[in-house]
Amino acid sequence: MEGDNAYKAELYDHAAGETVSPTPALVTPAPPLPAAWWSDLRRALLCLSAAHTDRTAVRQAYLDRAMPKYLAFLGEPVPTVPHSWSTAHGDLHWANLTGPELGVLDWEGWGTAPTGYDAALLHAYSLGMPETAERVRQELSTFLDSEDGRFAELVVISELLQTAERGDNAELVPALRQRAKEVWHRMMADGASGH
Repeated sequence: MEGDNAYKAELYDHAAGETVSPTPALVTPAPPLPAAWWSDLRRALLCLSAAHTDRTAVRQAYLDRAMPKYLAFLGEPVPTVPHSWSTAHGDLHWANLTGPELGVLDWEGWGTAPTGYDAALLHAYSLGMPETAERVRQELSTFLDSEDGRFAELVVISELLQTAERGDNAELVPALRQRAKEVWHRMMADGASGH
């Protein structure tokens, strides 16, 4: 008890290993993670995305408000309605992942989000370390290399650009803006070719 506030913590399980990074965004390259770690992460994200919930991690009203504002530099109106929603961890970054055995921490914000959201978030938090970002793109291509995945990347980039206004993730801003342009050009190319 502290003043008028009371705190309660519950231990559900002990996490194996240590967090991959002390910070959400990588400031040094991620340590080498075994192939089994990546395989377990893909499996965990697939299982989670299929879980049914009434919880919400990302709201449509937020997308309608934030995406036009933070992606205005793209020069064209971006869509704000995802093609599909699925269940997500909602805060999947390097400080919430353990290794060398996969563990996923901090589940308080899980719920529905645009499909591909978790993979897009982990990728965005990797952009400061291009080799790691490339590894994430390769390992999580199932989630990222699709119309849903590209939309999710724009959602995440909008969120992180908003946090940069408050002083968080400022070091990622140039890479986030560059990635948004790449994703947007790919979306436009896919649209033009009828995919």
